[in-house]
Amino acid sequence: MKNILLTTLFCYALNISSNELDPIDLLTDFIAVDTINPPGNEINAVRFYAGIFDQYGITYEIAESAPGRGNIWARIEGGDQPALMLLQHTDVVPADEAYWDTNPFKGTIKDGYLYGRGVIDMKGLGVAQLFAFLDAYKNKEKLNRDIVFMATADEEAGGFFGAGWMLENHPEAFDGVKLLLNEGGSGTSYGDKQVFSVEVTQKVPVWLRLKSEGSPGHGSSPQTTSSVTQLIEALSNLYNNPFDARIIDPVDTYFKALAVDMDGEEKTQFANMSKTILEEGFLESLQASSPSWHALTRDTCSITMLEGSSKINVVPPVAFAEVDCRMLPDRGVDEFLNDFKERVSSYGIEIELIMAFGPAVSSTESELFRAIEKVTKQQYPNSRVVPAVSTGFTDSHFTREIGIESFGFNPMLSEAGDFRGVHGNNERVNITAYRKSVEDLKLILQEVAFNK
Repeated sequence: MKNILLTTLFCYALNISSNELDPIDLLTDFIAVDTINPPGNEINAVRFYAGIFDQYGITYEIAESAPGRGNIWARIEGGDQPALMLLQHTDVVPADEAYWDTNPFKGTIKDGYLYGRGVIDMKGLGVAQLFAFLDAYKNKEKLNRDIVFMATADEEAGGFFGAGWMLENHPEAFDGVKLLLNEGGSGTSYGDKQVFSVEVTQKVPVWLRLKSEGSPGHGSSPQTTSSVTQLIEALSNLYNNPFDARIIDPVDTYFKALAVDMDGEEKTQFANMSKTILEEGFLESLQASSPSWHALTRDTCSITMLEGSSKINVVPPVAFAEVDCRMLPDRGVDEFLNDFKERVSSYGIEIELIMAFGPAVSSTESELFRAIEKVTKQQYPNSRVVPAVSTGFTDSHFTREIGIESFGFNPMLSEAGDFRGVHGNNERVNITAYRKSVEDLKLILQEVAFNK
């Protein structure tokens, strides 16, 4: 039944009948729904989806993890096969209109593209999931399993008011779910060939806060050491001593798949990356040309935040730094922390763990992965599907940790470089490719969830 919270909501009102829903029109409307995180206000997205479900007569549930932090889910009952979940997050990162060619929060069509914050990450895929879910609802007599639609809050800040909170407070929403589709992979065109990457695992975020203490004083009389100089020395040692490179199995599989379409020396290097990373100068060259590929070869730490004195002529008693570390998912966080401490603890630095997740990998033997392979091959005969490791993280880590085979995949095919607007300026999606992806996602869901 609908959650009692619905009595407080103003549901999104559609001016068209449910049979006339158009993906581009709906995505354009969704871009204008304010879910910027912080603060989130994802209850606005809940209203958006609730209005659509009401028109279809679909039963749904709503829960707020905190005031305004809304989550919504709905289930279509089917056969006795393990349930499949379509998972999305509705929050988006901020955008500065001064650096955009269009208003980032008003969907704008320009030169065959739809511009707007979230068209890729991930309101665009969220709307595509909605259409696949509605298609399943209209054909529910064909289903071999339950289909669950879930739209959650807070992924951009860690998911603690969204997917993580839902697992703790509404585990019933995940009852019977063994397969899950989320964000994380997509398709790229290379001439007349296409490569579709499916995210099967991700680097583990280990976010750390470093604290350095020293004697305060006047800036005119430098001391031999201070909280700031200690911190700088520790960070310098961290920066100049990267973690040892290693190639784990999922990364090796990914690089070997990339090598198929390469030529010459690059083809040889990527086909045997465990050996290649030992070549002098290779890792430095790879980082310069592709930081994301380089990040798959080792644990990494980015120094992102610094905090010291509030006045230029005051040496502070305490200085802080925050470091965004990402660990390959082949070991535990404690082991990584021991390596990290070796690089900074001798400088009198205190380390606080802000956030860390557990590592997990989804199997490419899954029927969902095979369905993606089959449909993309049917739609694009010159295409290949490769299992990928994400350098970032998504809410899939929550579901993998409880044994749900979770895959990040958007069937949208893009030209190389089209994704550079994600979290940046001029985020956009090709309209023709987007419409095609909506239909392809329906086909994937039909392949895995419809009786043959």
